[in-house]
Parts: sequence; C-alpha cells; structure tokens
Amino acid sequence: MDERTYTADAEPGEDVTIKGWVHEIRDLGGIAFIIVRDTTGKIQVKFEKDEMDDDLVETGLDVHRESVVAVTGAVEQEERAPTGVEIVPESVKVIAEADPELPLDPSGKVDAELSTRLDNRTLDLRKPAVQAVFEIRAEVLRSVREAFRSVDATEINTPKIVATGTEGGTELFPITYFGREAFMNQSPQLFKQLMVGSGLERVFEIGPIFRAEEHNTPRHLNEATSIDFESAFFDDGDAMDVCEHVVKSAYEGVAENCGAQLEALGIEDDFEVPDGEFERLTYEEAIERINATGELDEPLVWGDDLSTEAEHALGQAVGEHYFITDWPSEIKPFYIKDRDDDPEVSTGFDMMHPSMELVSGGQREHRYDQLVAGFEQQGLDPEAFEYYTKMFKYGMPPHAGWGLGAERLVMTMLGLENIREAVIFPRDRQRLSP
Repeated sequence: MDERTYTADAEPGEDVTIKGWVHEIRDLGGIAFIIVRDTTGKIQVKFEKDEMDDDLVETGLDVHRESVVAVTGAVEQEERAPTGVEIVPESVKVIAEADPELPLDPSGKVDAELSTRLDNRTLDLRKPAVQAVFEIRAEVLRSVREAFRSVDATEINTPKIVATGTEGGTELFPITYFGREAFMNQSPQLFKQLMVGSGLERVFEIGPIFRAEEHNTPRHLNEATSIDFESAFFDDGDAMDVCEHVVKSAYEGVAENCGAQLEALGIEDDFEVPDGEFERLTYEEAIERINATGELDEPLVWGDDLSTEAEHALGQAVGEHYFITDWPSEIKPFYIKDRDDDPEVSTGFDMMHPSMELVSGGQREHRYDQLVAGFEQQGLDPEAFEYYTKMFKYGMPPHAGWGLGAERLVMTMLGLENIREAVIFPRDRQRLSP
C-alpha cells in the first residue's frame, strides 16, 4: 500500500511523505518554495537555502514544473502559506521529470485553444476546473443510476456491434466483422424493447452510441454516452415522469456532493436544482409559441421539425426544462406508437433544456402487424430486423421509454460552451486521437 500522506491531510507537527506534481516554483533569493499538487489539493514546500544541504536545495529548485516528486519532511503551521501549513523538506525525490516545454499551462494562467487542450488532455485535466467537470459527470451518472434503482429498473448492457441499425442504414459506421459487414450501434433502442418483453419489464442502460452524422457543431458528437430507459406497461406520460425524476436527481446529486467542484468552475452561486414539474407542451402548442416570438424568418407549420433557431426561441420563452409531446407521426421513428384516436399524432416526446434537446422518447408500438407496417411506411425492410420483430409475436406488453444524452446533460447543467468539454477523449469528424 502507498503510505504517502495526501496534501489535504497534512497536519502541523507530523512528519509526512507527499507525492504529486510540481505546480509552481518560487525562488525569492535566500528562501524558495515549490508548490506540490495532488488529487486533494496543494501544499507549500519551503527551502531556506543557507540552512539546508546544497544538494537538497538544488534537487528541489532545479526540477521542472509538472514533474512528479516525493517530498518527505515536517509539517509546520504557516499562516502566510496558501493552505496555512508548509513542509520543511528532509528529502526531495524526482520520480518523473517533465519536459520544460509544456504544450499548455496546467495552472490555467495562460489560456489554450480547445483543440490544443484536447490534443494534450492529460495535461489539461490537471487544471482544477477541467477536472471538476469530470468529477461532476461521475456524480451525475452515480445519481442517475440511483434514480433508476429507486423506480426498480434493472441495469442492462446491450451490443454495440450490430447487423442492422436502429433506424435503417443511414448515419451508421460500418465495420468488418469476420468477413461480414456490421455496424456500430446507433442506439440500444431495439434491444431494450426486447428486454421489457423478457420479464425484466423495467430496464436502463448507460453506454456508448455511435452516429456517423457529418455535423461539426459545439453540441454534436460521433461517439456519445446515452442514458436509456424502458418499461413495460408504461405509456408516454409515465415515461416522462421517470425522465423528470432522473434529471432532477442528477442535479440534486451534484448540488449535494459537488460543492468544491462547482466552486472550481465559479458557478456555485448560480447552480440551481430544477424546481416544480416540467411544463408539457404539445407539438401544436410549441409551434404556436415559437411563431409568436417572431424570431423565425418563416412561420412553422404542422409537420415541420424544429430547427436550432426554433428550439432557441422556444427555450427562451419557456426558460426552464420542458417537454414537447404529441409530435406528428410522420417525423417520428417507426417504433413510436400513434395515438389511438388520431393516427396522425404520435406518442413521441422530447425533453428540452432552454438551449437544446436532451431527451427523445415515447410509447412504443407493441402490436406486431402495426410495427411491421411502420417499417414499410418508412422504407425499411422488416426482414432485416426479424430478430426484433418476431419477438412481438410472443406477447410483447405495451411499453415506453426514452434516451438522454449524458454529455448534453452535463453541458447544459454546467453551462459549457462546447460539448467536447464534457468528454475526456471526444470523437467527432476530425478527431480520432487521442
């Protein structure tokens, strides 16, 4: 076991060994300091040159920033030190020397372009604000899992290599699979539906999805993390209830457990947990409100999808999370069930942040004949999906669910300007490495 002391645990009067990175070096003549950083914070190490061995001073002050060191010494109280204590070293060992020419400044004093940061992500993550994003992301996923468990959902893992796409052959990444063509899965949609017919009834998954979209925007990725839910004997309203519960739980978990991280990002005073029920607008009501804003060059009509500009106009009008329900059947996927009293209207819904869409969901078509007809209406070959459709012959219950983009949730929660800031190693049209 590592017997080091973390910087946050160093107390006056103790002899400790700390290990971490050289964050800063300050040489003031007769006295000098290095600041050592580890996962818990920073601590000052003091060198009084005239009173210390020359080799010890030389080792401590010749080291380059971001080198990994081990410092052994006595902890003393020092009110002028950044954390109120400092270490007087007995030994300094350089574990891993850093190149003096760093591609970016991990202290954050000098800004770097996002592309430079992503090219050097390991260094970038040494900044407290960047690290805070991923600590918060971890808390979001933990809270989401707890929220699903609170509604008795079982976690599943579905294949990411598939023979057919969720919505046909568009936007798929093809791969060679033992001499056959296969694809990276766009969504766990079909598999999670099969699971609700298996007897598990209520399931969730958090996993990667792959979309060969040629977007190059601050809110699109080609590999993303999807938070998915599906439940037997649910309708679209039930699914929206769980969606709202999960999103609120994510915010509550961050508010309760990530105070230091919110402070590192400078948003601790602005962070708010959504309060009250999310407004539910029908698609028809949504386009009426969008048109009433006067923000679009051309008014929307029934059957139009919502552009980015339309989403922004409505988001500004609503001002908080909300749902859009009762979408036209023709613009929703084949597996979304139509309203029993109006086949032109689907049970599909989207859940929106004021700045963008976060969730797509709805009640699913569970009747075999209607499901196959839906394939044909959208120009898809039902036989290519026989593994899926045939199970609807054997007692598939009514069911509903949704998919939520994890990166978009984190991005909107923290007010990040680019979705790539919510991914450690993002994949987009240009970026395949690191």
